[in-house]
Amino acid sequence: MRFTGTVLSVADIHAARKFYEDLFNLDVYQDYGINIMFTCGVCLQQEFDWLVHLPKEKITDYPNNMELCFEEEHFDAFLKKLEDYEVQYLGDVIEHDWGQRVVRFYDLDGHIIEVGESMKMVIQRFLNTGLTMEEVSVKMDASVEDLTKLLNAA
Repeated sequence: MRFTGTVLSVADIHAARKFYEDLFNLDVYQDYGINIMFTCGVCLQQEFDWLVHLPKEKITDYPNNMELCFEEEHFDAFLKKLEDYEVQYLGDVIEHDWGQRVVRFYDLDGHIIEVGESMKMVIQRFLNTGLTMEEVSVKMDASVEDLTKLLNAA
Protein backbone atom coordinates (compact mmCIF):
# COMPACT_ATOMS: atom_id res chain seq x y z
CA MET A 1 0.00 0.00 0.00
CA ARG A 2 1.22 3.50 -0.74
CA PHE A 3 -0.32 6.94 -0.39
CA THR A 4 -0.80 8.55 -3.82
CA GLY A 5 -2.09 12.06 -3.16
CA THR A 6 -4.82 14.41 -2.03
CA VAL A 7 -7.77 15.36 -4.24
CA LEU A 8 -9.36 18.78 -3.79
CA SER A 9 -12.81 19.60 -5.09
CA VAL A 10 -12.69 22.80 -7.15
CA ALA A 11 -15.39 24.86 -8.85
CA ASP A 12 -13.22 26.14 -11.71
CA ILE A 13 -10.34 23.88 -12.72
CA HIS A 14 -8.62 26.59 -14.79
CA ALA A 15 -8.69 29.20 -12.00
CA ALA A 16 -7.57 26.63 -9.42
CA ARG A 17 -4.73 25.41 -11.62
CA LYS A 18 -3.49 28.97 -12.16
CA PHE A 19 -3.72 29.69 -8.40
CA TYR A 20 -1.64 26.64 -7.42
CA GLU A 21 0.87 26.99 -10.28
CA ASP A 22 1.43 30.72 -9.79
CA LEU A 23 1.34 31.02 -6.00
CA PHE A 24 3.06 27.76 -5.03
CA ASN A 25 5.12 27.11 -8.17
CA LEU A 26 3.62 23.62 -8.52
CA ASP A 27 4.32 21.65 -11.69
CA VAL A 28 1.59 19.73 -13.50
CA TYR A 29 2.25 16.01 -13.77
CA GLN A 30 -0.99 15.01 -15.51
CA ASP A 31 -3.82 17.08 -16.98
CA TYR A 32 -7.11 15.37 -17.81
CA GLY A 33 -9.21 18.48 -18.27
CA ILE A 34 -11.37 18.36 -15.15
CA ASN A 35 -8.66 16.56 -13.16
CA ILE A 36 -5.13 17.88 -12.72
CA MET A 37 -2.36 16.22 -10.73
CA PHE A 38 0.71 18.12 -9.64
CA THR A 39 4.10 16.43 -9.19
CA CYS A 40 3.82 16.84 -5.40
CA GLY A 41 0.69 14.64 -5.30
CA VAL A 42 -1.97 17.33 -4.88
CA CYS A 43 -4.83 16.84 -7.35
CA LEU A 44 -7.58 19.24 -8.39
CA GLN A 45 -10.95 17.83 -9.42
CA GLN A 46 -13.79 19.79 -10.97
CA GLU A 47 -17.16 17.99 -10.77
CA PHE A 48 -16.06 16.26 -7.56
CA ASP A 49 -19.63 15.13 -6.91
CA TRP A 50 -19.53 13.11 -10.15
CA LEU A 51 -16.17 11.56 -9.23
CA VAL A 52 -17.19 10.36 -5.77
CA HIS A 53 -20.83 9.61 -6.67
CA LEU A 54 -22.36 12.05 -4.19
CA PRO A 55 -25.13 14.57 -4.76
CA LYS A 56 -23.83 18.13 -5.30
CA GLU A 57 -25.51 19.30 -2.09
CA LYS A 58 -23.38 16.81 -0.10
CA ILE A 59 -20.19 18.59 -1.23
CA THR A 60 -19.74 21.36 1.34
CA ASP A 61 -17.89 24.65 1.26
CA TYR A 62 -15.45 25.58 4.04
CA PRO A 63 -15.41 22.29 5.96
CA ASN A 64 -12.49 23.59 8.09
CA ASN A 65 -11.38 20.06 8.92
CA MET A 66 -8.13 19.71 6.94
CA GLU A 67 -5.38 21.84 5.51
CA LEU A 68 -2.68 21.62 2.89
CA CYS A 69 0.70 22.47 4.37
CA PHE A 70 3.60 24.03 2.55
CA GLU A 71 6.98 25.19 3.83
CA GLU A 72 8.78 28.16 2.34
CA GLU A 73 12.46 29.05 2.77
CA HIS A 74 11.81 32.66 1.74
CA PHE A 75 8.80 33.21 4.01
CA ASP A 76 8.80 37.03 3.97
CA ALA A 77 9.05 37.06 0.16
CA PHE A 78 6.12 34.63 0.01
CA LEU A 79 4.02 36.90 2.24
CA LYS A 80 4.76 39.76 -0.14
CA LYS A 81 3.76 37.60 -3.14
CA LEU A 82 0.56 36.54 -1.36
CA GLU A 83 -0.52 40.20 -1.20
CA ASP A 84 -1.15 39.98 -4.98
CA TYR A 85 -3.90 37.38 -4.40
CA GLU A 86 -7.39 37.97 -3.08
CA VAL A 87 -7.44 35.34 -0.37
CA GLN A 88 -9.36 35.19 2.88
CA TYR A 89 -6.93 34.95 5.78
CA LEU A 90 -7.70 32.87 8.87
CA GLY A 91 -5.82 35.41 10.96
CA ASP A 92 -2.48 37.15 11.04
CA VAL A 93 0.90 35.51 10.70
CA ILE A 94 1.62 33.65 13.93
CA GLU A 95 4.81 32.32 15.45
CA HIS A 96 4.46 28.92 17.09
CA ASP A 97 6.19 28.13 20.38
CA TRP A 98 8.92 26.27 18.45
CA GLY A 99 9.70 29.43 16.44
CA GLN A 100 8.10 28.65 13.07
CA ARG A 101 6.11 31.49 11.52
CA VAL A 102 2.98 30.45 9.62
CA VAL A 103 0.10 32.02 7.73
CA ARG A 104 -3.23 30.34 7.00
CA PHE A 105 -5.76 31.27 4.36
CA TYR A 106 -8.44 29.77 2.14
CA ASP A 107 -7.77 28.83 -1.47
CA LEU A 108 -10.31 29.74 -4.16
CA ASP A 109 -12.59 26.85 -3.13
CA GLY A 110 -12.42 27.17 0.64
CA HIS A 111 -9.63 24.70 1.44
CA ILE A 112 -7.34 25.79 4.26
CA ILE A 113 -3.77 26.40 3.20
CA GLU A 114 -0.94 26.71 5.69
CA VAL A 115 2.39 28.13 4.58
CA GLY A 116 5.08 27.96 7.19
CA GLU A 117 8.63 29.12 7.31
CA SER A 118 10.78 26.09 6.54
CA MET A 119 12.02 24.39 9.68
CA LYS A 120 15.53 24.51 8.27
CA MET A 121 15.29 28.31 8.16
CA VAL A 122 13.86 28.46 11.71
CA ILE A 123 16.82 26.48 13.04
CA GLN A 124 19.27 28.61 11.06
CA ARG A 125 17.60 31.81 12.33
CA PHE A 126 18.13 30.65 15.93
CA LEU A 127 21.73 29.61 15.26
CA ASN A 128 22.39 33.01 13.64
CA THR A 129 21.35 34.71 16.91
CA GLY A 130 24.19 32.89 18.68
CA LEU A 131 22.26 30.00 20.21
CA THR A 132 24.03 26.65 20.29
CA MET A 133 22.40 23.59 18.72
CA GLU A 134 21.68 22.32 22.25
CA GLU A 135 19.92 25.61 23.13
CA VAL A 136 17.93 25.45 19.89
CA SER A 137 16.98 21.88 20.79
CA VAL A 138 15.54 23.04 24.11
CA LYS A 139 13.81 26.07 22.56
CA MET A 140 12.20 23.98 19.79
CA ASP A 141 11.56 20.91 21.99
CA ALA A 142 13.27 18.66 19.44
CA SER A 143 16.35 16.48 19.64
CA VAL A 144 19.68 17.70 18.28
CA GLU A 145 19.58 14.65 16.01
CA ASP A 146 16.22 15.67 14.51
CA LEU A 147 17.33 19.29 14.11
CA THR A 148 20.51 18.13 12.36
CA LYS A 149 18.42 16.02 9.96
CA LEU A 150 16.32 19.07 9.14
CA LEU A 151 19.38 21.24 8.59
CA ASN A 152 20.94 18.67 6.26
CA ALA A 153 17.74 17.94 4.31
CA ALA A 154 17.69 18.99 0.66
